[in-house]
Amino acid sequence: MRVGARAVGHRHRIGAPVGIALAILLLAGAETHAAKDEVPATGPSSQSHLPIPRFVSLKSDRVNVRKGPSTDQAIVWVFSRAGLPVEIIAESDNWRRVRDSEGADGWVWHSMLSGRRTVLIAPWTKPPETVPLYSRKSTGASTIAELAPSVLGNVLSCDGGWCELSIDDYSGFVQQDKLWGVYRGEVVK
Repeated sequence: MRVGARAVGHRHRIGAPVGIALAILLLAGAETHAAKDEVPATGPSSQSHLPIPRFVSLKSDRVNVRKGPSTDQAIVWVFSRAGLPVEIIAESDNWRRVRDSEGADGWVWHSMLSGRRTVLIAPWTKPPETVPLYSRKSTGASTIAELAPSVLGNVLSCDGGWCELSIDDYSGFVQQDKLWGVYRGEVVK
């Protein structure tokens, strides 16, 4: 049964229409395969004094991504969905070099980013594969919903193996290696 669908714009190459329709599906059961990195070695940046790399999310439904850290640089694409997770991989003054779930990177003005943690559900898989949202931190727990690839969720917490998420009217637990927007082994409080 289909619970909800919404278009989740990701990024638009200038002049190219993009839109991905995604859904949360109830009890449709399937396994996913993940290839995730461990928590990366971090060091404080010289700009913000926060660790690099780190995950953040987009504040706006329209975020320009530039070729370099300046308004003089060309816009190479536009993110079109507030809340999408991105990984900060470098900083230059008030600019942040970000990478998206597809591996594309570019420069974004710092005020367009939020420290709010969000994730995408297994964006490396293709429908009809889904990821279970469990009632507790166990694959033996009851399944609350089946989550389609690239559904956006809000991170409530992560313990290094499981993350508690809220997605629309649902909340529950997902195995951390099924998510893009948190590192494997990362603890989020």
